Order: sequence, then structure tokens, then C-alpha cells
Amino acid sequence: MESIAQQQYEWVKDSRRVLFDYCRTIAPKHFVDQNTTFGRGGSMRNLLVHIANTYQFWIANTGLQMNIGYPGYEDLHNIDEVIRLFDDVDAFMDTYISRIDDRDIPYEIGGVKSNAKPLKLFTHVITHEYHHKGQILSISRHLGYVPVDTDVMR
Repeated sequence: MESIAQQQYEWVKDSRRVLFDYCRTIAPKHFVDQNTTFGRGGSMRNLLVHIANTYQFWIANTGLQMNIGYPGYEDLHNIDEVIRLFDDVDAFMDTYISRIDDRDIPYEIGGVKSNAKPLKLFTHVITHEYHHKGQILSISRHLGYVPVDTDVMR
């Protein structure tokens, strides 16, 4: 039987697929154009790469003790390359979800050391993704597109 975390991540991936399908309708120039009023480079592409980098930092490198590198924004040029990046995210997320337990995971941010439970890291990365997904949709609206509903409940 699937765990609750597995079920939840399936809903995240379904919502993400809707966003990716929508991003395929965005002109390639608009997908990478940077809007300085939005953080993390301000383009749809940059925000998606930032989301993936956050999964890589918290889940792959911190939670699973992998040592994977982070692609830069300009390393990916279109939505298909971004989707392939998230295929890698999904692979290590499957491993991570299968290992969620009650242990403490040590981490360090800005020189401050702390610990978190695996479920807290899981919750952080998915809420972080939804925060930036809203920014992506807002950028597209500013560019004249009509955003789609990417909520889990739609």
C-alpha cells in the first residue's frame, strides 16, 4: 500500500504536469525572459530550476546524503530540459519517500546547525514548489497569457 507521503507526492507531480503542459504553450522567449520584479532570476525557467535545486539541496544532498550538483539557470534552455531535470528529482524523491521515518536529519544553513525530521524536509520542498509555482503563473499573466488551474483540487 502507498504511504501518505507517496500519495501526496503523486498529487504534486500531477499538479506539476499541468504546469509543464501550460509552459509548453508559452513562447520560448517568454519562458526564459527575466522579470526583475520576481525573485530568483524572475523567469519561468529560472524559478523552475530554483525549485529543482531546492529539492536537490534538501532531499538529495541533505536527506539522502547524495552529492549532486545544481544546474544553473542558463544550463537549461526550454521546458523539455526542465522536465528532464524534474524526472531526476522524482527518482530521488521516490527513494527519499520510501525512507521517511522518525530520525533526525542534520543540516546547516548560514553557519547555523540544526536537525529536522524527514517529513519536515518533505513538507518544506513541496510547499516551496507551490509558492514559486504561483509566481510562475503570475509572470505568465504579466506577459499576457491566461494561467491554468494548477491546484491539487481542480
